[in-house]
Amino acid sequence: KKGTRNLFKTKKKITVNEKLKKFEIGDTVHIDINPSSKSPIYKRFQGKTGKIVGIRGKAYIIEVYDGKKLKKIIANSDHLKVGRGAKK
Repeated sequence: KKGTRNLFKTKKKITVNEKLKKFEIGDTVHIDINPSSKSPIYKRFQGKTGKIVGIRGKAYIIEVYDGKKLKKIIANSDHLKVGRGAKK
């Protein structure tokens, strides 16, 4: 966790609603890393916006551009927020 001392310093409490959030394939989501979660995401993807392309267990597979390269990230729902292009 190099360089994450101040980035992950604040502890947000995970609410039940954050754990139970449901997304569908094709939804646009924002990545907001929750430091109190036991499944951290690499800090480079903090604040990125991506599209959900699949589901793996309770986690979601998200496609995000890292520069010009398209990468896939696996993240739980407590790290995700609804984006503009989400289906209603």
